[in-house]
Amino acid sequence: MILKNATYIDWETLEFKNTHIRLNPGTNARIEFMDKIDEQAGSEIIDCEGKLVTKSFVVGHHHVYSALAKGMPAPRKAPENFREILRYVWWTLDKSLDKDTIEASALASAIACAKSGSTFAIDHHASPNHIDGSLDIITKAFEKVGVSHLLAYEITDRDGMEKAQKGLEENKRHLQKHQGLVGMHASFTVSDETMKKAAKLVQDTNSGLHIHVAEGIYDQTHCSETHGKRVIERLNDHGLLNNSKNLLIHSLHLSEKERELFKESGAWVVENKESNQNNNVGHFNGQGLGENIILGTDGMHSDMLQSAKAAFFAGQGVDNIDFPGAYQRFRNAHRYLAQNNFTGDGENNLVVLDYDGPTALTSENFLGHFIFGLNSNHVQHVISDGKLIVKDKKIQTVNESEVLAFTKEQSLRLWDAMQKQG
Repeated sequence: MILKNATYIDWETLEFKNTHIRLNPGTNARIEFMDKIDEQAGSEIIDCEGKLVTKSFVVGHHHVYSALAKGMPAPRKAPENFREILRYVWWTLDKSLDKDTIEASALASAIACAKSGSTFAIDHHASPNHIDGSLDIITKAFEKVGVSHLLAYEITDRDGMEKAQKGLEENKRHLQKHQGLVGMHASFTVSDETMKKAAKLVQDTNSGLHIHVAEGIYDQTHCSETHGKRVIERLNDHGLLNNSKNLLIHSLHLSEKERELFKESGAWVVENKESNQNNNVGHFNGQGLGENIILGTDGMHSDMLQSAKAAFFAGQGVDNIDFPGAYQRFRNAHRYLAQNNFTGDGENNLVVLDYDGPTALTSENFLGHFIFGLNSNHVQHVISDGKLIVKDKKIQTVNESEVLAFTKEQSLRLWDAMQKQG
């Protein structure tokens, strides 16, 4: 496939290049810049005259399981704090998931990622009453759509030790066949016994940990009262901190000592600004954490351009974030994946943006357009591993109408199951 007459923007240097681009198919294949093209060569040619072409995006933290939540009935009790939001909303939802609703959630998430310009998603899954094989369901759905992935199952003791063990086994089984991480819900729902088992699994599989950290202040108070230490310190004592594959999600309520431990660890934090605001749990502040900060959506949506804007605007006055910082956090997921030799985010993952703003666009002022101009409505084509998965804003790999009919049907089943839990 050839992208003709492209204005290519290097995602790292922001250098502009007017060129034709040959895309080679396959995982982590290269792209070629060409001065001339042979239009009779038999390649599929897409004219990108007036369009911007750059590297596609990565969702740094997603929750497939929440994809069918939009419009769901109100919980049986209005939550009064974050723990009750978990109990009456998200833990009610994830316990109601079964094979079909997991598949519907995964297909909906993958399509939403692709149409918003993301060709890779890092997901943290939970379905306590359908654990075995749940990551296989998500894998198949994502690969059907054409979105690469790094999955983990959320290990937790909140539903008993038997299900905690099943969560460990689901991670282990998935890691035997796929790249992935070892998932864990949060410190306050994980015993020392389970955390020791998770730490051993991380070590045995040469993997990393994907865990919620200090999303609400209760995570810290529980850890201090139960274990005599704070969450980052607890992870460090279990050998679960110093690992460049680790993703510590949220990390809002950290002490100075914890920030120092994190900065020295080589691990990565994932910021989810909109989710934090929605749950009223506090504000993320990158001060003292260094540069290993990634952006995610926390399952609220799949639009990374929206997440970048939220991080910037809502971060004013509470975070040390500027234009370059917002863009760096937006793009840091690529660095995380490359540093740890994860596949599926190579050069031949591109997005074509139909963006023609009212002012001049140059390498020097691109970040102003990134914050104030570009959004997912400008995504026209998306290429994943050299394959066109979105063309003229329409998904190419699955029948979207059929998928949406399926997801709508499954959402009603899921909501009914949630009401029966009450």
